Amino acid sequence: MTRRAARSLLLCLAGSLLLGIDRPPGLSDVTEVRHWSYPTYTRVVVELTQPVTTEVKHLRADRSEGRPERLYLDLPGVWVGLRYADPIPVGDGLLEGIRLGQNSRTAARLVIDLKHHDHHRLFFLSSPNRVVVDVYGGEGSRRRAPDKGTRHPHPDNGPLPLGMRQVRTVVLDPGHGGRDPGALGAYGLREKDVTLRLARALRPRLVARGFRVVMTRDADRTVSLEERTAFAEGVGGDVFISLHTNASRSRSARGIETYYLDKGHERHSRRVAARENGVPANRLDDLQRVVGQLRVSEVSVYSARLANTVHEEVIAGVRSTHGSVENLGVKRGPFYVLFLSNMPSILLEAGFLTNGVEAVRLRSDFYIDVLAEQISRGLSSYRRENTLTVAGVRR
Repeated sequence: MTRRAARSLLLCLAGSLLLGIDRPPGLSDVTEVRHWSYPTYTRVVVELTQPVTTEVKHLRADRSEGRPERLYLDLPGVWVGLRYADPIPVGDGLLEGIRLGQNSRTAARLVIDLKHHDHHRLFFLSSPNRVVVDVYGGEGSRRRAPDKGTRHPHPDNGPLPLGMRQVRTVVLDPGHGGRDPGALGAYGLREKDVTLRLARALRPRLVARGFRVVMTRDADRTVSLEERTAFAEGVGGDVFISLHTNASRSRSARGIETYYLDKGHERHSRRVAARENGVPANRLDDLQRVVGQLRVSEVSVYSARLANTVHEEVIAGVRSTHGSVENLGVKRGPFYVLFLSNMPSILLEAGFLTNGVEAVRLRSDFYIDVLAEQISRGLSSYRRENTLTVAGVRR
């Protein structure tokens, strides 16, 4: 047993003794607590061995009692003992710290001590089970400077409604990476490699068109879905483009399709959504209920427009250079990376790695360049259309 494991065990035993009870059977454990901090936004994630249902309660500061402003969540059926006896320091100017403790015999409590708070949101993820709390600081928040060597473009759009924002920053999200290869296809192709090549080809084209571009990964590394979108929110992204390739048991399956988030989803989207989310298909109904509780209507309008504009350009470009491509259309789907951010977001499935013809194309630099060029044209068209809307030209 490692020293760290022995210490955790001793803390849990000590917690049981101090509470005067043994651990009740059947309770869930907290496996990890993570947080990501950005200029006006912090994401807190609690990973559990079993799913929970909870709500966030907000306590305002009481100076007479020396009580800071805080959020707290009761986690029923969760046992922590004294494993998190020490607070988790954050000190990013928005959150003071995070505390987790045993609140009752069968429930733990998560407390988030606040420095600045404008609003927050809560949702749940599965595979693994996670509770996610997003805390937004608003215009009045003052944050410490990022660590040296970390490049975080400052979000200059602020809290403007979507219909009033200029499109400046594009967040490129090459799907999968590191321990997660994604889809495996013909000729040894791996989705994580193809998506990274495509993002690297797309970035300079977007920069040349005047966009600011950031990537959720620029190397073969593992990045969780919540980290990808926390990054996108934190850098002030105006649009989020998640790049993927498809796979099917049928080698004849082929084509390009583009997804955006909406409160409904189409039946044929379930297979793709389950694979990209890393969850069993039977869990998608739970996910859809979560999506239905979020305010996605405003974002969906812009996401649909972005999806259609980019998709049309991609299909037109591939047909002009390669003669034919199966147009699988623009669809709605319950994808984690689409609802974990508040900006217009799309997920592009750039072809089937399991189809021999499309696999040959996807390993070709020329084809990757064609895709990159057409996506950049689509984003330029979307920006132009959105700029006209902001200026009041479009009614």
